[in-house]
Amino acid sequence: MVLTLDQVNKILNGKDQEQMKFWHEAIESILPEYDINTPERIAGFMAQCAHESNNFKVLEENLNYSADGLNKIFPKYFERAGRNAEEYHRQPEKIANIVYANRMGNGDTESGEGWLFRGRGIIQLTGKNNYTAFGKDEKVNLSPEEVVKYLGTPSGALRSAAWYWNSRNINVPADACDVERMTKLVNGGTIGLEDRIKHYTHIYHILTGKDPVITKTKASTTIKKGSKGALAAKVQKALGVTADGDFGNGSVKALKAWQSSNGLTPDGIAGPATQAKLFA
Repeated sequence: MVLTLDQVNKILNGKDQEQMKFWHEAIESILPEYDINTPERIAGFMAQCAHESNNFKVLEENLNYSADGLNKIFPKYFERAGRNAEEYHRQPEKIANIVYANRMGNGDTESGEGWLFRGRGIIQLTGKNNYTAFGKDEKVNLSPEEVVKYLGTPSGALRSAAWYWNSRNINVPADACDVERMTKLVNGGTIGLEDRIKHYTHIYHILTGKDPVITKTKASTTIKKGSKGALAAKVQKALGVTADGDFGNGSVKALKAWQSSNGLTPDGIAGPATQAKLFA
């Protein structure tokens, strides 16, 4: 299934027809590449994207916080760290270089990488590690610095969201119409769940003329070849291999070796027993 221009207009409440054409072209060409090609998958993807980007209008993270906001939202880096938030009041660049320094692959505050690799795209890609991983994708082939510019375009913003979606295997809960699980995989929690469900219902009806039957599924806790997402990355990190969240042949080989040396059956599958010992 591929979205029509009329459907994109209805989903995004489009007023600028030239802009709608750009989005439609990107959606039409990119979503099928990531198997986002059924009403359930398209509705799930577009609903999450619509919520995260204010209906595809916001493609860059807003870090224009007040001093009071900084102490409430980022107390670890300001109030609890003994840092005077007033010195960062409404200064997005300075704020980014504090809260994103020395993590997600970014350098220290002086490097400026917190600001350079701040959240961009529809489902905002954040941190040098994510920019690098996305840029290495065979469909992209860009340096992290080149990705910065690419994410500001409809194609880049949409492809990065589809790449993120695919890297966490979100098509699985999408097939089950599980909006809550999709939200957790995108957001890390359930922030904005009500609005995401509203978007999902609206988009699904545009695509099918019907209301969706929203379900709630149980997340898989077994990691094996082909598993993707945060838990797969956690297992990889514990094994000391590249924690990209995509459990492929190299990860399976490393897991088998670890299992063998730790008295477990070397089957390359991280079930409850293996994880309990691995994370101990």
